[in-house]
Amino acid sequence: MQIELINFERIYTHFVGNKSDEEGITISKTPLQLNDESLKELLLNYFTSPFKNKEYNHFHHETDLNLNELYTFCSNIFTDPDSLYIQSINIAKHLYEQSKHPMIKGGEFYVVYFDDCVIDGETTDAIGLFKSETKETFLKIFPQGDGYEAVSDKGIDIRKLDKGCFVVNSEKENGYKVCVVDNTNKSSDAQYWKDDFLKIVSRNDSFHYTQNYMNMCKSFVTEQMPEAFEVSKTDQIDLLNRSVNYFKKNESFDMQAFTNDVIQDELLIDSFKEYKTKFQEDYQMPIVDEFEISTPAVKKYAKVFKSVLKLDRNFHIYIHGNKDLIERGRDDVSGMNFYKIYYNQES
Repeated sequence: MQIELINFERIYTHFVGNKSDEEGITISKTPLQLNDESLKELLLNYFTSPFKNKEYNHFHHETDLNLNELYTFCSNIFTDPDSLYIQSINIAKHLYEQSKHPMIKGGEFYVVYFDDCVIDGETTDAIGLFKSETKETFLKIFPQGDGYEAVSDKGIDIRKLDKGCFVVNSEKENGYKVCVVDNTNKSSDAQYWKDDFLKIVSRNDSFHYTQNYMNMCKSFVTEQMPEAFEVSKTDQIDLLNRSVNYFKKNESFDMQAFTNDVIQDELLIDSFKEYKTKFQEDYQMPIVDEFEISTPAVKKYAKVFKSVLKLDRNFHIYIHGNKDLIERGRDDVSGMNFYKIYYNQES
């Protein structure tokens, strides 16, 4: 998600507590009051900065998309922006009904309608749902008499959004384009924001196809290969490097070309294809044979393809090129393993 221009005129703020603790909800009757443009800019940065390069999801329901509450509430806002206040109350009540887990913290819940936005190069409108759960302690220092006085207070850290959701008014028939941030409650029991409140699933687009294939390749090289074949760590790193280079250098993915150019060995290719089928079934994610490669996905997930060879706690060798220039051996006198590295120049 790339946000180039964004603006809002109204924002409604409600307090949504933990239902299991009977904290209740507090509904505001007027929009959030912003005294000057600088506060508006601070809020815009607080809301939007965590969403840079985030992948898209979409609203989902097993039987009928219209039965997804958030999909219906957002559709009503896009159809009639003047209904923002009423729909913000509906959304806050729905969030409260899903806030049952004991780990869920109460907090301020913001519902924003963004108009005249430029998102991913297109002019559109969007809806923002944000929740601040974590309060930070800060000091205020001010003059007092002949000196200064310090007092402490609690407030929101505008550098870190706890929970957020951007709903872009695009692809309505597929459940809209939805970006999500969730920086708290990481345990599986507390994933209420995505699973219970929003009810979203990943979109089957180039980003996710690229992400899924890269994750599958890494898992094959690091987990499956050592079990099925006798391979050295340098061979694994070499295959990881060749895999990520394929994604970096090509605009589209073709499984036949990938296996021929990157994996090469026939036995290894057969094992890779079997693992692909098993991986797809185990994780219930689409692993297609042809797709357009997403550059943002490659940039995000290339870092998991580690090309470092760790030797005890003394040395780390980073292998980025020809693995034939590194030779493994064992010294009989010391009883220790060694690597011999060939190179022309050092810098």
